[in-house]
Amino acid sequence: MGNLVKYVTSLHQSTNREYIKRMVDGKVNCMLKAKEYEFDYWDGSRRYGYGGYKYMPGRWKQVAELLIKNYNLTNNSSVLDVGCGKGFLLYEMKLLLPNLKISGFDISKHGIEHAKEEIKKYLFIHRAQKPYPFKNKEFDLVISLGCLHNLKVFELEIALKEIERVGKQGYIMLESYRSEKELFNLQCWALTCESFFNHKEWVWIYNHFGYTGDYEFIYFE
Repeated sequence: MGNLVKYVTSLHQSTNREYIKRMVDGKVNCMLKAKEYEFDYWDGSRRYGYGGYKYMPGRWKQVAELLIKNYNLTNNSSVLDVGCGKGFLLYEMKLLLPNLKISGFDISKHGIEHAKEEIKKYLFIHRAQKPYPFKNKEFDLVISLGCLHNLKVFELEIALKEIERVGKQGYIMLESYRSEKELFNLQCWALTCESFFNHKEWVWIYNHFGYTGDYEFIYFE
């Protein structure tokens, strides 16, 4: 099993969230719309998701720098992003390592179509719970941020085993909780989450399905 890390936590904590307001704002219908993972989820009203997920220069730079440093990535390395969204993190990594080989996939057609033009050719539509079209240990690092908690528990087995199979190193970030308060806030806020597990349960799942990479949890405090 890998290490518990904190690459995204500070970025996550910089956003203010009104938990009760989201819960009482027709949340079931908002969840159904969000799970389409198209325009409304990314660039529609905040009640359906991000409320406008635009590229902000430097926002992901610190995360990119930490990944490059801690996984010893160079211009000869390769990275796969599972659930890459619009690919902004991969783009930041390419700015730092111009010859880095990148690949990313996401369920969202809208997300891929609105990626930065410079990296769009490296992205494609695919589901995290389906076998990946890559060779064993093809990538020096496989990352997945805010994706796997959107899978049902029986789908996690395939995703985690595929991440382990195609990557020499791994890093997964997802939503979790440590207390009843954080669980309540998570249930209020989450629109697409299918697997509500506390941090200890996630570690058990990782071990059970053979994932040996690093991991991070973001909490809704």
